[in-house]
Amino acid sequence: MFGQDIGIDLGTATVIAYVKGKGIVLREPSVVAVNNVTGEVLAVGHEARRMLGRTPGNIVATRPLREGVISDYTVTEKMLKYFIGKIGGRFLFAPRIMICIPSQVTEVEKKAVIDAASNAGARKVYLIEEPIAAAIGAGIDISKPCGNMIVDIGGGTTDIAVISLGGSVVSSSIKVAGDKFDEYIVKFIKKRHNVMIGERTAEELKQQIGCVFPKIQDMEMDVRGRDLITGLPKTITIYSSEMMEALEEPAMLIVDAVHSVLERTPPELAADISDKGIYMTGGGCLIDGLDRLLQEKTGINVMIAEDAISCVAKGTGKALDNLDSMDRMKK
Repeated sequence: MFGQDIGIDLGTATVIAYVKGKGIVLREPSVVAVNNVTGEVLAVGHEARRMLGRTPGNIVATRPLREGVISDYTVTEKMLKYFIGKIGGRFLFAPRIMICIPSQVTEVEKKAVIDAASNAGARKVYLIEEPIAAAIGAGIDISKPCGNMIVDIGGGTTDIAVISLGGSVVSSSIKVAGDKFDEYIVKFIKKRHNVMIGERTAEELKQQIGCVFPKIQDMEMDVRGRDLITGLPKTITIYSSEMMEALEEPAMLIVDAVHSVLERTPPELAADISDKGIYMTGGGCLIDGLDRLLQEKTGINVMIAEDAISCVAKGTGKALDNLDSMDRMKK
């Protein structure tokens, strides 16, 4: 098999891979279970995610990416190697890989991504900024000289960019996204109910009844956690109105970041955005009411892209068609 071109959305929460001509071929949690003693990788993806918070002392289930960047280089490399192997099996030639990164990463962080992918078996590694990939994946023609605003809320970072003529004019990246929402839920329940819940339970709460805009009908969900007073397991009922209280602060941090990008946007492009609206992508934008909150606070129409979770991976995949022209642009 000849070296395929692969586009990878290397997310803090999920890794999504797109193969040219095939579409999305892999969608797995970016979790790796490692044996502490031997350094051996025991499980990757779905299997490893089931182990989160449930492993014995010598096994650690970790997420090697934190807030959009590599926090554990060795484990990331092993994870990439596993996924590339899973996608392509045996390559006659190593594949060319395009990986998307948050818009405000440092040169050192960029190099870490390139090195990890190269060592995992890539022939050549290209990087693309997340908001640009998200815009392409959302079906926006970014080559025209008009402003498009993208708010990509992933697991580790929220990337906001105003894109025109194929590049970002103004951009911002904040470390408030899906993971932060989970953290705030854990803190809130600990404070309000004296019960400690795990990350996975917080994520379920966020997905099932989480909201940042008042719901017509209050929803509820039962969760199990550890009572901090007795130390015993306890079941409590959480309401969506409480979720709104828990998530208000991180949601407003995202709104403020969008606001500050709009303030720095050149007037002509700001007028385009006012006409066309703001596009939201990424799994984090699916929290109930986030689009309405942003619309209310900015006065600009907000749209959630179709298949928001896969936009970045699809955009990275579509950008693979332009690898040769990208090489020319760099020169």
